[in-house]
This record gives sequence, C-alpha cells and structure tokens, in this order.
Amino acid sequence: MAETKEKSLSDEKPKPRVRPIVRLGIFLISHSFHVSVVCCTAGVLALFLLPVLAKNTYISENALMPGSASPMLSNQHVSDGNRLVKDLTNPNSKSSETGIESHKIIAQYMLDLGAEVSFHKFHPQMNQFHPLHFFSSPDSGKIQENYSCSSYGINTVGIIRAPHGDGKEAIVLVTPYNALKSGFGEALSLGIAYSVFSLLTQVTWLAKDIIWLVADSQYGEYAAVAAWLREYQTPKFSSLSTPNAEMCPDVNNLFELKGHSISGSKFSNSFRRAGTMASALVLKVRDQNEQFEDTISIYAEASNGQMPNLDLINVVNYLAVHRQGLRVNVEKLWSLLNSSWLKSLGEIFESLAKVAKSLYPKWKFGIPATEYVEGTATLASSLYYQALGVPTGPHGAFRDYQVDAITLEISPKFSLDKVWRNDILLRGGRLIEGVIRSVNNLLEKFHQSFFLYLLTSPSKFVSVGVYMIAFAFLIAPLPMVAASLYVDANSSSNCSKGDSSTPSAITDTDEHSIAIRSWRWLNSAKLVFIVHLWGAIVSLLPYFISQIPDCSPTTSFMIWVLLSILSLLTLNSVLASPLACAKATQEKEWALVKSVTISSVFIGLGLMSVINFATAEIGALLMVPMCLLAQPLKLDVRAGTLRSFCRMICNLVLGHIAFPPAALFLLKGMLDGFGNANVGDFWMWVESLWAWNSATYLFIVEVTYIFSHG
Repeated sequence: MAETKEKSLSDEKPKPRVRPIVRLGIFLISHSFHVSVVCCTAGVLALFLLPVLAKNTYISENALMPGSASPMLSNQHVSDGNRLVKDLTNPNSKSSETGIESHKIIAQYMLDLGAEVSFHKFHPQMNQFHPLHFFSSPDSGKIQENYSCSSYGINTVGIIRAPHGDGKEAIVLVTPYNALKSGFGEALSLGIAYSVFSLLTQVTWLAKDIIWLVADSQYGEYAAVAAWLREYQTPKFSSLSTPNAEMCPDVNNLFELKGHSISGSKFSNSFRRAGTMASALVLKVRDQNEQFEDTISIYAEASNGQMPNLDLINVVNYLAVHRQGLRVNVEKLWSLLNSSWLKSLGEIFESLAKVAKSLYPKWKFGIPATEYVEGTATLASSLYYQALGVPTGPHGAFRDYQVDAITLEISPKFSLDKVWRNDILLRGGRLIEGVIRSVNNLLEKFHQSFFLYLLTSPSKFVSVGVYMIAFAFLIAPLPMVAASLYVDANSSSNCSKGDSSTPSAITDTDEHSIAIRSWRWLNSAKLVFIVHLWGAIVSLLPYFISQIPDCSPTTSFMIWVLLSILSLLTLNSVLASPLACAKATQEKEWALVKSVTISSVFIGLGLMSVINFATAEIGALLMVPMCLLAQPLKLDVRAGTLRSFCRMICNLVLGHIAFPPAALFLLKGMLDGFGNANVGDFWMWVESLWAWNSATYLFIVEVTYIFSHG
C-alpha cells in the first residue's frame, strides 16, 4: 500500500509556477476599472504638471557661439536701409497697377551691392484636396489655367556668394512684401534685411551663401515662399519665364531690364540657385504694438506639428534678450491667462512646492502661480497649433523640405518716426546679423538639440521624454480594458449551433467548444473592419465632392453626409453577415465589439503620436473616456440603476464633446452666437485642414466614424 502511494506521488507532475509578469497582467486585467481611473487621473495630472517640469533652454551645439563676436552692423548700413525704405514708400513706386516699380527698385539696390539678382514669376496655386497628397512630398499642385497679367506674383531674389565657401550651403532670409498694398512695416522689414545684406557683401567670415528672398505676398506670404521653394527644390520647365509681350507689357519690361535701368552681368532671367539650405529666417515688422516695450514674436509651428531645431529658437532668444534688449514672445491662449481655476491650480502647485522644499531643501520643485498660468497658456497654444497642423507663418514651407526655419515679427513700442526707425533698423539688423553669424559657424545641419518639444515660454521647454509620460498614462488603460472585456465575454458564454432550447452538446471543457469560443472575436473584428473601411471611403469623398462646380459649403456638407450614409449601408449589406454565435447574449457580443474597437483606437492613437503628438494627445483626452464609458443606451435603460443612469449621461455629454461636427457647432455658437452657426462651417473647417494636408483631417474622420459606430 505504501509502495503504491509513493508511486502515485512520484507520477504526479509539479504544477508550473506562474511568472511574476503574468501575475501582474492577471491582476491588472481583473482590476481594469480601478487601474483605468488611476491611469487617466495620472495622465491628466501629468499634463497639468508639464509647465512645472519644464526645463530652461540651452544651446546644445557649441559651434553656434551666439554673441561671441561684436556686431559689425553700423549706422552707415542703417542709412542704406533707410534709403530703401524711403524709396519704397515713395508714391511714385506704386504708380504701376502690378507693382513693377517696387520690384525694379529692390533689384537695383541688390545689384548695387554686387549681388546676383533674378526674378521668379509664379502663378497662385489652388488649394485643392487630393487624397494622396498627405502621403507624398510637396508638389506644384494645380495652377489656374485662365490667368491675366495681374494674376501672378513676382519674387525678387538676391544671392551673395560666400568668399570662402564652396557653394554647397546657403542661409535664406525672407521678407514678405506686397507692392500693391504695402504698409510701412513691410517697407521697414525690407530696410532691415537690406542693411544686413549690405553688411554681408563686405565681410570676410562668410562661409555660406546668403539668399535674400523678397516674397510677393499679394496672394499670401506662404504661397509666395512655397512657389519659390518648389522651383528651387524640384524645378519644372514651363513657359512662365517667357511672358507674352503683347498681353503683359509691364512684366515683359521687367524681364528686359538688364539692358536698361538694371545693367550688369549679375542680372539673369533664369532661376538662380545656391547651395543646400542650412536654415531660413522670415522677417516681419508690425506697424503697431500693443506692448509697452519693443518685442519680437517667434512663430515656429509648421505643417503637421513639425518644429524647427530648438537651437535655432535658443539663438534668437539669447541674442534678442541679452544683446539687443528685446522682449521675446511666443504665442499664448490669452483666454487662459484670466482663468480663475488655473490660478487656483497654480497656487496649489506653488504651496506643494514650498512644503517639498521645507522637507528637502535641494529639491527645486514648483514655480510661482503667475508663471504657471503663463506657462500653461503657452503650452496650450503650442499644443493647439501643432495639433491643427496648419503653419503659423511662411516658415512652414521650409519645414516641408526639412529646412529649419522660423518667423520673426518685430513690434516697436513707439510710432515709427525717424528716430525710432533708426533704432529698430539697428537693433533688428544686429539681431539678424548675429543669427546668420551663428548659423554660418555650423559645419553640419542642426542635429544636436530637440526636434520634438513643447514650449512653455521663450526660455523653457518640455522635451519628448517628459510629455510622452502623460500620453502613456492616458492610453495605458485601453489594452487592459480590451483584454478584460475579451475575458469576460468568453469566460461564461457558450456558443452552440441549433435552437436555444436544445441542450448544448458541447461543454465548457470540450476542446472544440473552447476553440470556437476563442475565435468569436473575428466577427467583431469584421464589424470594426467594415467601419474602418467606411472611414477610409468617407475621408476620400470630399475630393470628388470638391469637383462639383458652384457648390456651397452647406450643400457640400449635406452631400458628404448622404454619401457617407449610403456607403455605410452598401458596405453593411455586402460585407456584413449574421453573428456566428446565436445564443450569446447581447451584452457579451457588445463586449467583444468594444474590446476590438478599443484595441484599434489604442493602435491608432499610438501611430498618430508618431505622426503628430499634439493631435494624439488631444485625441486621447477626448477618446479614452469615451471608449471606457461607452455602452449602448438601451442596455443602460434596461438596467435601470443609478450607475447605469450616470453612465448614460456621461456618454451623451462625451458624445457631444468628442463628436467633431457637434463640438464645432457648440463652440461657434458660444463664440459667435448660435444664429451665426450652420452645418456648412464644419465643411469649411475640414476643407482648410485638407488644403494643408493636415493629419488632423484624418483624425477627425477617425473620431467621427468611431463615434458613429459606437
């Protein structure tokens, strides 16, 4: 008997030990609700802590050496710039309807300095949506076929060849100028650029070519710069360089100036180029200033949230503050500056910082409440413009070609009379000189500092390693909730064939039943796939709708909605099929569908964070609560409990906030009044997004059809 017992004990196999990581996964899945609450709260709290965690900016590339050399721009150069300003503001320079005289004056001044001068004529590009433009490089787009002599712009380009350079690199200085409706600020920006340009023709330290682009902004600043860049990077041979003399006599005279008022071999009708662009600066001057001191505003956001290398902004900030005494501004959401709840939150963080410092004096945590409010307003603006995906200035055209560029807008505190005009010319010129001198020192492209960052002030930033923590906390509950829903849907439900009254011949322990139950998620995945396919069709429909002539925004939007509904019904009738599990309860089937949907949302947000973090962050704030709380309203009504009633109210509120058309209608109604809001506004807003190839357009469609599916 003892031998038999010992033999049976020896035959028993030891149970495999569960690994700690598996135990942790089981614990998180079994407590997914509590973990979701903790993670979402931590994600929102981490987002509000970003201004506190912001670090001071610093220059990573030692070769830049800003301010290491004394400025060489003198009063003589300022006088040269003043002469150009006077000539451009002279009424005689605006006598021509096409503004040809102003272009002649600018070209003549460039040639007097010994620069290579050329004119670039371009036609305005029609902003028209194409479904493949988002995934392709910049192209020439569609040009208006029927144009007149006044329907195109002319860029004036001057190039200084570096005396000790090899012609392989260049620095671009851009000054937008509308010869037909130019203000004094635009003329002054040309004066600053010309004073710097005249200095650079005399220096010996220049190692990179200098390109001065006077962009004709009568059709928009961005359009002029983008047209010149397209020709510079991807030249196209066309008949635009040889205008018809009979139809366009003024423009023909412009291209024949080399034999008359503009003489010399350095003027060319052909398009001139320099080396690879190391960086670009767009310079503008405002006519009026609402500040009490001379300020300079920096605009850095480009398409789809692209930002220039942080070192470029750091150089401008250092030189402007410590060398020229200018106050540097970055864009803010001004409505947040007077927010009482934000001030209270800043005071709480300030009090916690004092307590932490009393416990550990070396812990430098926290900032003053006023600084926190300003940092949050700046951070919110940075998030908004990066998420929107629309460039904040003509510098955005350079980022499409991976050239670091920013827009600088100088705002004098006094009226631009003769005394203050000379002061702005001198200080603005020395600032541009210092930036060009720093970039000129680089032996390679900007690479040391950050490309992924959020600004909380001109001198503070949040790096990608910090702000991704908030995003990670927000989306962390999604895979756990998806796994929990999948386990709940398959743990206690049997999937059998035949009538529900027939006893099941397949038990839970049957391997065949387990195999069938484990593949039930394919039905839900098929349904989610249909919705995603529908979303892809919906995103492509505007391309065809925009081809309809004389179609108002309201009509276009209604056509979009009708075609979207029709396409959904068609896909459902063609691809959908009855559920394979006839006995499963409605709650179990809904759990599977929700599990697959949440998984797809998790993957989509993760991919969007690579394309545009700001869009993914804002999307996570809206979609994660909606995904976690989503439940069919009829199930909540059937339950009849207080918890189900509160969840139903939350779903309705979140649905209106996260549903883009409804959210835009409510926002426009609160700002402009509900009488001025109509359904066509959503079409116009979405149209502006696809005109810029913004990733937010794809995200908006994603949110819309996921919401409709839910």
